[in-house]
Amino acid sequence: MIIESRSNPKVKAMAALKEKKFRRERREYLVEGAKMVSECMAAGCSVTSLMCTEEYAERFAGAAIVSRAVYEYMSDERSPQGVIASVAMPDFELRPPESSCILLDGLQDPGNVGTIIRTANAAGYGEIYLAGCADPFSPKAVRASMSGVFFTRIMTCASPEEAAEVLQGTPLVCADMDGADVFGFVPPKKFCLCIGSEGSGLSRIVRDAAAYTVSIPMRPTCESLNAAVSAAVLMYLLKGAGSSARQ
Repeated sequence: MIIESRSNPKVKAMAALKEKKFRRERREYLVEGAKMVSECMAAGCSVTSLMCTEEYAERFAGAAIVSRAVYEYMSDERSPQGVIASVAMPDFELRPPESSCILLDGLQDPGNVGTIIRTANAAGYGEIYLAGCADPFSPKAVRASMSGVFFTRIMTCASPEEAAEVLQGTPLVCADMDGADVFGFVPPKKFCLCIGSEGSGLSRIVRDAAAYTVSIPMRPTCESLNAAVSAAVLMYLLKGAGSSARQ
């Protein structure tokens, strides 16, 4: 049986997760696309509902089949692929990091948040703290993370003060235009890389708690780098510099 009505309760419940209000209330988020949904399931995430269009029915056995029109109503993508799932958000307790980690302080672009999560997963930063940031489980952030949200421990802090408190004892390496050249910097064995907002940078609380401040050298013709690009450069440089110094 193919679901063809937008009024179907399951359809309405899935579509509602495009809005932050309902994601918060239900502690669920959307995952779209055959590859992302497959990786989500392989990662052991808790899929609460699974729907697809007819062409994916055989690949995703047990999924509710919906018409293309209904799927497009539920989807947040410009070019919907045909597979969508609602997934339970992980309930990670806020705790100090076990190894080098990332703090995102005030990032408002969900695309940047998701891209940084993607890079953190790739570079081996398994713990990510967020203070005053865009929702990492919004559809745009989840897409940009390219499955990174399934494999990292994402912890939300109520404020920069709470972030600084939970990270107390872990040296904060803050990214700032006025910092020391990162190419000459050797990080401690364990650290937290702090990335500030796209417009105003790091909050005063995080700046004051910094053990080190580093910058990426740039030509005078370039004012700054995108937050996600800066984070990616620093994540790999710091990991590499620390490893080389300890060999």
